[in-house]
Amino acid sequence: MDTKYLAYILAIARKKNMTKAAEELFVSQSSLSQYLSKLESELGTPLFFRSKGSLSLTPAGQLYVAAAEEVLHIKDHLYRNIQSIDNRGHITIGITSQFALTMLTEIIPPFKSSFPDVTLEISETNVPSLTKMILEENIDCGIMALNGILPFSANQVDILRREEVYWAIPKSHPYYSKNPNRPITISDLTEHFSEDNILLSKKGSTLRVLTDQIIESAQIMLSTVCETNSIIASRSMVAMGIGVALIGESCAINREHIAYYSMDPPLYRLNAFVKRKNWVMNQPEHHLRERILQYFP
Repeated sequence: MDTKYLAYILAIARKKNMTKAAEELFVSQSSLSQYLSKLESELGTPLFFRSKGSLSLTPAGQLYVAAAEEVLHIKDHLYRNIQSIDNRGHITIGITSQFALTMLTEIIPPFKSSFPDVTLEISETNVPSLTKMILEENIDCGIMALNGILPFSANQVDILRREEVYWAIPKSHPYYSKNPNRPITISDLTEHFSEDNILLSKKGSTLRVLTDQIIESAQIMLSTVCETNSIIASRSMVAMGIGVALIGESCAINREHIAYYSMDPPLYRLNAFVKRKNWVMNQPEHHLRERILQYFP
């Protein structure tokens, strides 16, 4: 069932730009423009308003997009039902955090024992990229850390747990000898850490959002030694005494060199399973989802 031309129109509608749509589809802009012109000629009406390099749907275009989405949904449902007859299939999963990788290494072996003919394709990326992939339905699901469920709808998200986020400092830091385990307040940050280097996560990550919030609350200008999307690198630099950082409970290891403090009030992020909007799950997919939801006690 060839539906690629429906996908062309949906990509143009999403991107609102012919060049960006062509890049996403890996086709030439001229080919895409020619197809759209031919289709509009056949229909006898334009599907898009053209204005200063931006494309927006006409009323006819809105009808066409709605029908195209319905056809692709029917195709997806049909193919998955056919695959489920023999418990075959292909599931794409995105992950953003260490906890998700740990989870999958424990879940996949028993899952494959039950469904040996199902292929799992796992992609590790950051929160903004995975969010975009799920919203555009380019991936089936994600196991990710979130600060809140938006921009997803409530029926797309299953909260697995609330994960505490700690203030991590090297045990060589003077604060540790004075206060080895008492929770840290915002005033403590101002008083004891205003001269420290802070190891920042990349913008858009859950830890970066929380870090920016507490820095603003403390009204201090922390010196930034680096910005990284690797929690392993950040944790190693904390252990070496290079700086301080926020680190989630699931990554709070190497405690012989790092002291992890709860914040007062505590900081949390959400560990969540997020599915694409129109995902019609077959038996293996339901089974995988249930294993994920039951992972945390």
